[in-house]
Amino acid sequence: MTATPAAPAHPPPRTGGQWLGFVFTLPRDEAAGRMRVLRTLETLGAATLRDGVYLMPDAPTRRQGLARLVAYVHQIHGSAHLLTLVANDEAQATQFRLLFDRSKRYLEFIKTVEGLRAGFGVSEPAAIARVLSKLRRDLDAIAALDFFPSPLKAEALETLARIDAEVDRLMFPSGAAPTRLAESEFFRRTWASRVPVFADRLASAWLIRRFIDPEATVLWLDKAANCPASALGFAFDGATFHAVDGRIAFEELLARFSLDSNAALGRIGRLVHSLESGNENIAEAATVANLLSGAQRRSANVTQLLAESEKTFDLLYDTYCQEGKARR
Repeated sequence: MTATPAAPAHPPPRTGGQWLGFVFTLPRDEAAGRMRVLRTLETLGAATLRDGVYLMPDAPTRRQGLARLVAYVHQIHGSAHLLTLVANDEAQATQFRLLFDRSKRYLEFIKTVEGLRAGFGVSEPAAIARVLSKLRRDLDAIAALDFFPSPLKAEALETLARIDAEVDRLMFPSGAAPTRLAESEFFRRTWASRVPVFADRLASAWLIRRFIDPEATVLWLDKAANCPASALGFAFDGATFHAVDGRIAFEELLARFSLDSNAALGRIGRLVHSLESGNENIAEAATVANLLSGAQRRSANVTQLLAESEKTFDLLYDTYCQEGKARR
């Protein structure tokens, strides 16, 4: 008679969730490959258990990312394994979770954002706003790797929103800053125009960065260069946003993004139209033309010219807002 094996008296506990282990070794002459693997692990948010052994909470996207990394290691003649792991007990699971504690990064982020106040009254508000845009992306990167959400995330978001509002008040003391467009297809895009530049292209770039896509990247193309397929062209023939029906590109952007009800922006549009047509039939047109020409002389490249010109358009916008408020 054959005896039936007894069940283990103490089956292994399956608490603390499921984890992914990544183990790899590479030939000594694969320094470049090793750096690529380590950078990828850092991007994925993996924690180091020891050299060559890494840990992540299990999830389909993380599993796929590590599986691709296994394939890459094999491709460069190394050895790699993707393992499914279970913590021995809740105490070990807690130790694992602590490896992914992002509290320190959130605290450093909050300190950095709060530190921007030191620039109030010293740096241009527009420059601080651009730093905030970068910090917003940094926060997104931290949150993407916050596998066990930290309560400090909410504090970081609140701090960012508070400083953002303070910078808006510095940029637009009259309180007339318009609501930002909420259509994701126009956020964090590359916007392209051509050189040489003057009033319409500079004003359109300012409008895009201030009121349409605060995190825009502006690309300046030579005359013969093609506009990249991924970019949104503006202020040149064939661009997505160009002069049409007697409107300059700036006025077309106002209409397309429902900003034409903003009286201050409408006045800037008429001013820029006057400069582009050469009529200068608006009282302040000659002054603004001189300011833009001076900015061009001071600037070594188009990026610097845009930064200088934005100061002029910021001042115009704030002045027009305050005049409109006084008339009400």
